[in-house]
This record gives sequence, structure tokens and C-alpha cells, in this order.
Amino acid sequence: MDIKKCTLEDVNHLQNISYKTFNETFKDQNSPENMKAYLEKAFTVEQLEKELSNTSSQFFFMYVNHEIAGYLKVNTDDAQSEEMGEEALEIERIYIGNSFQKRGLGKHLFNKAVEIATTLNKKKIWLGVWEKNKNAIAFYKKQGFVQTGSHSFYMGDEEQIDFIMVKTLL
Repeated sequence: MDIKKCTLEDVNHLQNISYKTFNETFKDQNSPENMKAYLEKAFTVEQLEKELSNTSSQFFFMYVNHEIAGYLKVNTDDAQSEEMGEEALEIERIYIGNSFQKRGLGKHLFNKAVEIATTLNKKKIWLGVWEKNKNAIAFYKKQGFVQTGSHSFYMGDEEQIDFIMVKTLL
């Protein structure tokens, strides 16, 4: 298992793993039309290049046997999807491919986010997680997150609710 920071040169690999993991995670709970609309908006090469170029965002690939198993995206400052202040780091995405799940890999990506937050002297880590994603909610609670609110997330034309969860760092 290895974690490496993504660069602009990785944009096609990032697009592939983004499509794959998002689709695997959410296709069964959403209409094909809304999935298609979201995937074609969120994971275009242009959009991912923009995100990779933002100095307040970082992406990391997780490799298992030289294959990309998943990835992490963290945001600070103005890259955060909600106004949470300078003392916060957002975990925007932790995705692990279905064939790599149940091996503890998400915990390694989470630990990478904590390491980054600690290095940047952040006081808290936060994220938004879909209210219906029970496995992710259970994982984050186990990591010490508590729900502090919610916000809307649009999957195509459907409004969904994400729980805002926060973990205070010591």
C-alpha cells in the first residue's frame, strides 16, 4: 500500500478513478440521468485540472500492488465547499474502489488527511457525507467525527442532504 500526491499529469487517472468509485458508490441509489449529469459535470478533465491547480486543494492516490485503489481530496481556505474558516481542513472525497473495500484502506487515507491537517496546524477536520451513506457515517463516527449540521448536495436535478461532520484535533 502506497499513497502518492497527484499532479496535473495524473488528471486522466484521476478522472478514471473518480468516475469508477463515484459510480460504484452511488449508482444503485440514484437515477441513471442524475448520475450521468453529475459525473459529466464534476469529473471532466477541465474541472479536475482546475481542482488540481488550486493550491488550497490536494489529491492523493492510494496504490495497492501498483494499481490505483482509491483517492483522497482535501481542501483548505477558500477551496472548502463550506465556509469553515482558516482553522479547518475539509475532506471532500475519500473513495475506495469496490474491489479494494473492507481492507482498512479508507483509514489510511483518513490518516493522511489528519497528517496534512496537523502539518498545517489546523484545529478541526470536517466533511459532508450523504445522509443515506450509512457505511461512511459509521466509519466517520468511529474516527471521532460528530454531526454538527447539514447542507444540500445536488445530484443532477435532485436535492440530497449531506450531514456535516466535524472532528476536533488535539
